[in-house]
Amino acid sequence: MSVEFEFWWLLILPLFFTLGWIAARVDIKQLLTESTTLPAAYFKGLNFLISNQQGKAVEAFSEAIHANTDSLELHFALGSLFRRTGETDRAINLHLNLLEKKELTANQKEAVKAELAQDYLKAGLFDRAEELFKSLNDTRYRQPALSALLEIYVREREWAQAIKTATELERLSGIPFRKEIAQYHCEIAMTHLIAQNHDEARNALDAALDANKDCVRANVLQGDLEAEAGNHKAAIGFWKRIEFQQPEYLGLVANKMLKSHAALNNLPEGIVLLSHYAETYQLPSLFNVLYEATLAENGPDSAAKLARNELIRKPSLQTLDQLLQARAMDEKAKVPDIQLMQQTVRNAIGNRAAYHCNQCGFRAKQYHWQCPACNAWESLPAEPSEALTREMTVKQK
Repeated sequence: MSVEFEFWWLLILPLFFTLGWIAARVDIKQLLTESTTLPAAYFKGLNFLISNQQGKAVEAFSEAIHANTDSLELHFALGSLFRRTGETDRAINLHLNLLEKKELTANQKEAVKAELAQDYLKAGLFDRAEELFKSLNDTRYRQPALSALLEIYVREREWAQAIKTATELERLSGIPFRKEIAQYHCEIAMTHLIAQNHDEARNALDAALDANKDCVRANVLQGDLEAEAGNHKAAIGFWKRIEFQQPEYLGLVANKMLKSHAALNNLPEGIVLLSHYAETYQLPSLFNVLYEATLAENGPDSAAKLARNELIRKPSLQTLDQLLQARAMDEKAKVPDIQLMQQTVRNAIGNRAAYHCNQCGFRAKQYHWQCPACNAWESLPAEPSEALTREMTVKQK
């Protein structure tokens, strides 16, 4: 039996090689046929794209389409180029004309509608884009459509729809959107706060913390809400929770904590609390608030000692400026030309504190939970870093 098996195997093996050789010949022949049917302008367009000459690439792909009007891929490539170059009206017309072709299959129509929806989104025609993205039934487009819809709802500030869409996108993609969903709830809370609907605002902030227990903004707003209502002890309690979420954000509520302690006639306790935070986490923003509070409450001598100790621990021109400021205000300190020294330091450092978005590099003087440039959430660091005011002004213009 084994001899018979080996004999047939030897007969069949060459047949397998022959069939494989024929299949390879057929694939190569088909590939060559497909490549020769593509217009030369198509390859010119690719070369222009590689060399980043988008204007010439548009011309080349337009020429290729005239030579091969039935190629959807060429139309899509040209439409994408139109979007990238800002010619969204031409992209829209291109894809609308494609939809009028009766010979398109159902799958092809879905593909064209997906491209047209992108055109509308790029053009800022959000209503039309939303309608098309919702109409896409092909599962291939479900996740991209949800991502686009989420972008639309965020831009249009339709936060309830954004929460629903992000939740569905999270389920399908497996990518967490907890941080974003919590921020959407915070935006809803802000709307209620403006309208003085405090109960609804509290419910929205609770929902934010349910979505993301580390949502610092929710506790910041909870504290603001209680402080506005005169419940300063409760407000301080909410702000103190930030230490157990992300302590680097404590600088955002340091002034608020002091004001609430002052409202409770207990400012010294607030200063002690900030001293503990500043020593533990060594945040420049915390030290700045602590310095100003010490100067106002305990006088220039105490503020000077605080600044001097900080300067020994971590030398910086800003802390030196604070030390000179306190010495200049202290009548006991007989330092000649101290104001001139202070002015020299201030001229050297200027006003350089800025928040830098870690997604797009946008610089802002004030903290934003959402970057005004790229719309990313919590992309600005909690602590400002140094940036020349001149550069920041140019960027913001």
